[in-house]
Amino acid sequence: MQLIDTPLEGSFLIDPWKKKDDRGFFSRLLCTDAFKENGLEDNFVQVNHSFSKTAGTLRGLHYQLPPFEETKVVKCVRGSIFDVIVDVRPYSKTFGKHFSARLDEENGLMMYVPKGFAHGFYSLEPNTEIIYFVSQFYAPEHERGIRWNDPMLSIEWPGKPAVLSEKDASHPNFKAETQTV
Repeated sequence: MQLIDTPLEGSFLIDPWKKKDDRGFFSRLLCTDAFKENGLEDNFVQVNHSFSKTAGTLRGLHYQLPPFEETKVVKCVRGSIFDVIVDVRPYSKTFGKHFSARLDEENGLMMYVPKGFAHGFYSLEPNTEIIYFVSQFYAPEHERGIRWNDPMLSIEWPGKPAVLSEKDASHPNFKAETQTV
């Protein structure tokens, strides 16, 4: 497992390394020893599975407030996504900055999303599936979101969403002075 630094403090891309042979491949998605050795969250309480039927489905940008902040490890297992994280930790030197990467079944990369980050993704292909490990149980009363097209963040999405939930469309813009993570 290789950790690849991103420009955002505490976040990483993870290359889980595939062992390939004539049968296919083997890859370890989660190893608590490797996570501990690298100072990463290693206690995950849920594994979630998301399916997006239509290319251009946008989900996010979501995060949870204390004491229910989540660390996520996101992996695309079918199709491909444009994965985005936003640092919403007011004390961080990368506060208000975002990072994006393509995650797909071929490159096998995973996104390590630390506590205090908003997360969202855009499906690049039909019938795209992701799984993600989460360190905290879902707490709807602590869930928050940021508008996907907030001009302050200037995220360059691959296109306009073909599918966007009413809930995600109604998230407020990012307001640096009012974030409470």
